[in-house]
Amino acid sequence: MHKFGEAICKHRKIILVITLLLLIPAILGIKATKINYDILVYLPEDVETIKGENILSKDFNMGAFSVVIVEDMKTKDIIKLEEKIKQIDNVEKAVSLADVLGTSIPIEMMPQKIKDKMYKENSTIMLVTFKDQISSDSTMQAVEQIRKLTDERCKISGMTATVLDTRDLSDSEITTYVVIAVILCLIVLEIALDSYIAPILLLLNIGIAILYNMGSNIILGETSYITKAISAVLQLGVTMDFAIFLYHSYMQEKEHIKDINEAMANAISKTLVSVVGSSLTTIAGFLALCSMNLTLGKDIGLVMAKGVLLGVICVVTILPSMILQLNTLIEKTKHKQILPKFTIIKDIVIKYHKAIIIAFIIILPIAFYGYTNTKIYYNLDKSLPKYLDSVTANDELKEKFDMVSMELLLINKDIPDYNMNEMLKEIENLDGIKWTFSYAKMVDKGIPKEMIPQDVLQIFQNDKYQMVIINSEYEMATDELNAQVEKVNEIIKRYDENAILAGEGPLMKDLVEISNHDFNSVNTVSIGIIFIIMIIVLKSLSLPIILMAVIEFAIFINMGIPYYTNTTLPFIASIVIGTIQLGATIDYAILITTKYINERKNGINKNDAIQKSLQTSIGSIIISGLCFFGATFGVGAFSKIEMIGSLCTLMSRGAIVSMICVITVLPSLLLLFDKIITKTTKLKVQ
Repeated sequence: MHKFGEAICKHRKIILVITLLLLIPAILGIKATKINYDILVYLPEDVETIKGENILSKDFNMGAFSVVIVEDMKTKDIIKLEEKIKQIDNVEKAVSLADVLGTSIPIEMMPQKIKDKMYKENSTIMLVTFKDQISSDSTMQAVEQIRKLTDERCKISGMTATVLDTRDLSDSEITTYVVIAVILCLIVLEIALDSYIAPILLLLNIGIAILYNMGSNIILGETSYITKAISAVLQLGVTMDFAIFLYHSYMQEKEHIKDINEAMANAISKTLVSVVGSSLTTIAGFLALCSMNLTLGKDIGLVMAKGVLLGVICVVTILPSMILQLNTLIEKTKHKQILPKFTIIKDIVIKYHKAIIIAFIIILPIAFYGYTNTKIYYNLDKSLPKYLDSVTANDELKEKFDMVSMELLLINKDIPDYNMNEMLKEIENLDGIKWTFSYAKMVDKGIPKEMIPQDVLQIFQNDKYQMVIINSEYEMATDELNAQVEKVNEIIKRYDENAILAGEGPLMKDLVEISNHDFNSVNTVSIGIIFIIMIIVLKSLSLPIILMAVIEFAIFINMGIPYYTNTTLPFIASIVIGTIQLGATIDYAILITTKYINERKNGINKNDAIQKSLQTSIGSIIISGLCFFGATFGVGAFSKIEMIGSLCTLMSRGAIVSMICVITVLPSLLLLFDKIITKTTKLKVQ
């Protein structure tokens, strides 16, 4: 390790030149990496609804669709608008009742049931289908062009419009996220460190690591907008303590070593030894997200695990090179540390450790109850501001036409019309079903077959399947809709065992079921992996249990607070926050525990061992916790996308809660279970 440190010091100028050169491919990689804004893309391919989506795309040329609300337009103008929309690349069909009526048949001649559903308050609807998938660039470009083509009398709903608005809003905010995180972290570091320049160098080093990480995402092909939005601030918060440790270690070495190169070589060696265990637990926590069936977890997990690894590499190579090059400037800009030493905390913890344990026992069931009962929502619209065009269009579609969630039924083409209509009557009798629409039903309601345009027929039929649109009044991803989807599936399978129910409603049902499974599995996997790593690092059977108990307690508090404040969380936040908080803050507990074990190994009694470990650890833990808080809190407060805002708010609060629990509860438990610890730890106690 020491020779590695010496090599870094010797070749620091070359390292800095290579660092700058590597920024070029990193920036090119960032620009070339595709960003995905559709969470439904991350559902497993073997899910039946995804198979249905593939059939719609392949056999019906219907990779996506939007319902356009048209207000105060005459039939002839609607037909003209349709023709213009059809000219847009990637648009497959654009149809409405105007196609059936033409310019000569009055609306009053339409069957009353159809007219009541399709015309409301001088408004009607137009179905626009797209060849490519919901979140493809070509489909989003098509929706953008339709928006430019239409005026305020037209509103475009559907998943693609939602994805498009999500993209625009996320892209407009992401630079601000980074700026806020950097400013808040800089404030913390300026208070915590003894130089005005050192915090800038630490942030610059982490910034370079972030750019390398984001640039290397090109090897993954694409990343989600959630990953893009949180990865930079999360990497900043998680890896900053590595940089702080190196700086502190270097300053300590300089106190008794005059040669700055030798001092830095020692600091690099000590930093590598210290961060190996902590970085492994953090990386393991992020990799645990790869166990999710919803592959968004794999996306976040791989990017963040890679980010932590790159952060460690940059801390022991680039940061020492920068510090040595600017050592004179660092010395000239030194100031007195503003952050207090927190010496009183260690005395309070030792004196009142029994009271702290009693508080722990009382709070634990309350926190756990809140944790298990916090409300979750899955409807993606709810995470977006109400003023967005797609949200207002979806709301108007619900209010005027009772079109809340859409189900698309794919069934054998050869089933007779009378059987189809019999099946549709069964479906319409279900609670919450507003109406169904199909070729068979159009004929049954009195529209002559000859009057149905070919474009309309091609939407509802091909050589293999018939398609039926089923409209439900239930909100997507609710228990009512999920139960309804199950009942519809039971009915359609009686008529055709190969029938598939696709569309937004069934897709969201699958998202709910898969996410609920992931919530349990990812936490189990992360706890298991980190537990094994801690057994190896700490060489103890009892300590990993105690450490995990403390951090899980902090997670219960963090995730339980929304229940008691009546806050509903987006589902992604509930799944990943436990693993992120565990992987990112277990380091705090390992730091105190390692020092405590070393003191006990040297024959120090348990009270003095705890006192010394707290005295040398509290400052580092508080600085690290505040940096993590600063990197994520501002984003949580600023972001208008609740999916991102809630996640960052939970992370920022989790950092503080974990910090407090590690400083108070952990030492108390170490004192309580000291005898058990010494008997179940490989290190001999003198």
